[in-house]
Amino acid sequence: MKKILQALILWVFALTSWAQGVSALEQVKADLRKAYGQDYPYSMKPTTLTKAPKGYKVFYISHYGRHGSRYYWNDMLYRDLDSLLTKAHAKNQLTPEGEAFRTKFMAAKTELATSVSELSQLGWEQHQYIARTMYNNFEDLFKKGGDIYAISSLTGRCVLSMASFCQELTQCNPKLEIREESARKVLDGVKPDDRQNPNYKKYPKSRPRFEENRSRFQYQDNLHEKIVSRVFTSTEGLPGNMNMIGSNLINLYTSLPSIGHDGMMGNIITDEEIAARWEHENLGSYTWVFEPRYDMIPILRDIIKKADDVINGKTVRLADLRFGHDTCLGPLTILMGINGADIDPEDPYEVKNCYQNWTMGKASNIQIIFYRGKPGQDILIKCILNGQEASLPLPSDLYPYYRWKDFKKFYTDRCDSVQ
Repeated sequence: MKKILQALILWVFALTSWAQGVSALEQVKADLRKAYGQDYPYSMKPTTLTKAPKGYKVFYISHYGRHGSRYYWNDMLYRDLDSLLTKAHAKNQLTPEGEAFRTKFMAAKTELATSVSELSQLGWEQHQYIARTMYNNFEDLFKKGGDIYAISSLTGRCVLSMASFCQELTQCNPKLEIREESARKVLDGVKPDDRQNPNYKKYPKSRPRFEENRSRFQYQDNLHEKIVSRVFTSTEGLPGNMNMIGSNLINLYTSLPSIGHDGMMGNIITDEEIAARWEHENLGSYTWVFEPRYDMIPILRDIIKKADDVINGKTVRLADLRFGHDTCLGPLTILMGINGADIDPEDPYEVKNCYQNWTMGKASNIQIIFYRGKPGQDILIKCILNGQEASLPLPSDLYPYYRWKDFKKFYTDRCDSVQ
């Protein structure tokens, strides 16, 4: 009977993962900006969470969040487009739509050039929203006040994201005492692959299995040519080739909603065109986050250790908050196998069913919620990914809840298995 029950639980898990997977393209159709992948601005729409089992109450939260929306991550994009549009204008090689775009770009040029990689107003607001949502969802945990520890990578946009989040929590309840820290000594918990990390360690890397069969994925796309022709009457004598120019225009387009310049490019590119190429782009994203997944072992160990310290009474924190980057959150999602992200399919067409790159968009986050019942009862946890309850590769007869002892053993073993 026990084996039958275990088999049933695993079947339910597989069915849940399958159901999430086949809906990926429909999710893109329902929210076209999900096709922006890592540039997807956090969805600030309320969701409903499953009530805790009878007698269980939340006592601790462990969190990892990416910084919020920001300006483009390096200045080359803005500089290259400035040079390109300036020369095309001087040579009368811009279409009317291209000229309208150039006018708007030049009006914003100083703002763009001086804000490279910095947190935008929307990025600040995203973390305010996430913090307030966490408070409202788990008010019983926070209402009496208590200690919270927050750490950030050394990057300014992450530090400010942490500040926004923590400031909002104290607005919700001034009794909360929050210690914020951004220092090399905490990098194992937020950005372990930073070369400034005093505990920096190299871990093995491997490519996902679908890469051996990538040629099976049939994909043709002339979007670069189409959008370049909408901007330029000719590219002769202009810097950059067709692919470089097209890529720069797409990168600018998907970054604009994060900085309040949604309409800058007019109809040069559409969300429908970006959505049409999402599955192909998602393949590259999967490889990008799959290869360094073991680099995030220190973060997973940090989650386990700090939770154990609370459970064993060594600390009395209500929450541990971490603020870092998509380069960590994405691989951590794979390492933990959230929503089947670690399935590693051989068929490139199956990748979308286990991983969707918008899950590491701006301000994306993982929350592990801990629940305690009566004395002698198992401690339970559940995983929330970007506000939605998520599955883990663990047995459970209480989904979306899992037993902490199963969580701890499974992920400790996974970490220990990597040399």
